[in-house]
Amino acid sequence: MANVLILGANGKIAHLAEKQLLAETNHHLTLFLRNASRLTVSDPSRETVVEGDATDQPTLVSALKGIDIVYANLGNKEIENQAKTVVAALDQAGIKRLIWISSLGVYDEVPGAFGKWNHKMLDGGYLETYAAAAKVIESSDLDYTIIRPAWLSNKDIVSYETTQKGEPFKGTEVSRKSIADFIVKLINDPSQEIRHSVGVNQPNTDGAKPSFY
Repeated sequence: MANVLILGANGKIAHLAEKQLLAETNHHLTLFLRNASRLTVSDPSRETVVEGDATDQPTLVSALKGIDIVYANLGNKEIENQAKTVVAALDQAGIKRLIWISSLGVYDEVPGAFGKWNHKMLDGGYLETYAAAAKVIESSDLDYTIIRPAWLSNKDIVSYETTQKGEPFKGTEVSRKSIADFIVKLINDPSQEIRHSVGVNQPNTDGAKPSFY
């Protein structure tokens, strides 16, 4: 049994990972989010809710007491500052294992027509901030795994393959359910993908853009 802190616990992928963790494991979950009233706890015996901002280091450090693994499901214009605060808080608390959700394209690793489309859609503030945040995580001494999902769908399917940093990104899309499943696998075996940045896509979805565009 592990004690897992989920940052950004009201996100769609976080909800899916929470549901799977409750169903398949006996881990205890601490759910961290800015507005606790937005969240309904499924299992009060295994879940603790903490209200706070991921750029507030003292609140983060307090939430990290007794935690084994941190899964950060953060994402907005403050992502670089969030990354800096999360790294500093984990260092202060003496916790090493971090699972960090990023974005495809942060290394300009998406090839071909899809890569051009991805730039067109995400340049101008999004890719730049996510790339800066990934650099913060990679420059730390944490046992991180950065996850770079393809474009996300709500399909009820678990089907994915991975690529590593330095390899061309594959595919165009992936289900949120697949990303949640990958996160749960990493939580259940934290020795996997240490200090790796992993692209995740649904197989056989190559093309110029995702099927839902």
